[in-house]
Amino acid sequence: MPLLDEDYLFPADPQARRVARALYEHIDGLPLISPHGHTQAQWFADNEAFPDPAKLLVIPDHYVFRMLVSQGVRMEDLGVPSVDGSPVETDSEKIWQIFADNYYLFAGTPTRLWLDHSFQHLFGIDEPLNSDSAGRCFEHIARCLEQPEFRPRALYERFNLEVISTTEDPLDELKHHRQIRESDWNGRVISAYRPDMVVDPDYEGFAHNLAALGELTQCDTRSWRGYLEAHRQRRVFFKAMGATSTDHGHPSARTADLNDGEAERLFHDVVSGKASGEQKDLFRAQMLTEMAKMSIEDGLVMQLHPGSWRNHSHLVHKRFGRDKGFDIPTTTDYVGALKPLLDAVGHSPDLSLILFTLDESTYSRELAPLAGAYPALKLGPAWWFFDSAEGMKRYRQLTTETAGFYNSVGFNDDTRAFPSIPARHDVARRVDCAYLAELVSTHQLHMNEAEELAVELAYGLAKRAYRL
Repeated sequence: MPLLDEDYLFPADPQARRVARALYEHIDGLPLISPHGHTQAQWFADNEAFPDPAKLLVIPDHYVFRMLVSQGVRMEDLGVPSVDGSPVETDSEKIWQIFADNYYLFAGTPTRLWLDHSFQHLFGIDEPLNSDSAGRCFEHIARCLEQPEFRPRALYERFNLEVISTTEDPLDELKHHRQIRESDWNGRVISAYRPDMVVDPDYEGFAHNLAALGELTQCDTRSWRGYLEAHRQRRVFFKAMGATSTDHGHPSARTADLNDGEAERLFHDVVSGKASGEQKDLFRAQMLTEMAKMSIEDGLVMQLHPGSWRNHSHLVHKRFGRDKGFDIPTTTDYVGALKPLLDAVGHSPDLSLILFTLDESTYSRELAPLAGAYPALKLGPAWWFFDSAEGMKRYRQLTTETAGFYNSVGFNDDTRAFPSIPARHDVARRVDCAYLAELVSTHQLHMNEAEELAVELAYGLAKRAYRL
């Protein structure tokens, strides 16, 4: 039996299901646009075989190991690399067995859909993963990964990717992107400029990062004007290397629009180490507006991911580093927080600011009304905790009636596990087709309109929004 039914995620009502299936068949075969993610450019530059199933599907994916950790499995036993020198398990078969023993924990989660999709459609596995099948599945996937058709470039083509974006910080020389560009491979792998490490005074190593940015750009990054010029230079470099967007992971959506004198004095307090907590937050707020102004100058699309208490567990952060599944959603204000930026540049036809959220309560109350009014704003798809089938459905239900479809930007897969990219897109396409089918079945849309919208949601909106 297949792990996933051919009609999974389609409506239960037979008439709506037939419409959803027809819409899905209409967009089947469209290329994947992956405009924001955390895959590694080195994969495509070196094009080496992925090491083994555990290193590919378990160890790098916080969606996977955070669930196991929540049930008492130690990160050390899952092989998650430590940054403090603590020993961790290195036997991939043991790690995989723990994963399989606990696979039942993922019932009803998007992770289960993504993994079953990958098992079935990528690796040709037709038996459920559990304690008994763990060894067989591991050996089968390991044999697959040894084959040339499972190397990164071959998978890129098999997945029908048109473009995939990675995310790098301002100090990155993008050598792997350069290596790809200079190769004879035609895949399009681009970067996104993520300046958090030199924008957030609370980021570890902030002072060192500023100094390194100055050395790299030959700008005085201890002066306000020199610091801004360093950002402009790195943005120009990223754009020359194919980047079309920036990405900003701020604690809140707060923005500010200080005059030059105020901003310069604030920056002096920040770089001198004298800034209070309020001043640090004000500096982050000011830098969002500065980044928006730079986006008007250079045309890079701006993405904002606020409302996450990053690295909530001090123990995990200290032992394993950043981005290990302990970024926890917080309540987020957009209406008041974004007003200084919107007053300054919100009506600019040259600014495109894509808003994401982890606070689902803001969809209908704040985000949809804002995007439905300001020309600079677009709604990003459900992010992290809401990139599930139910989360995607609620996103459409809570935003469409106010902002419409065309003030959103399609789908964004935001993944570190490369094999899950087509699975995530398939889930999103099915959810959107199901939503459109309900509108057709209740006579709110004609079928020809739904077909056009299905193409836009799967392909066109993302391509245009990210200027690809």
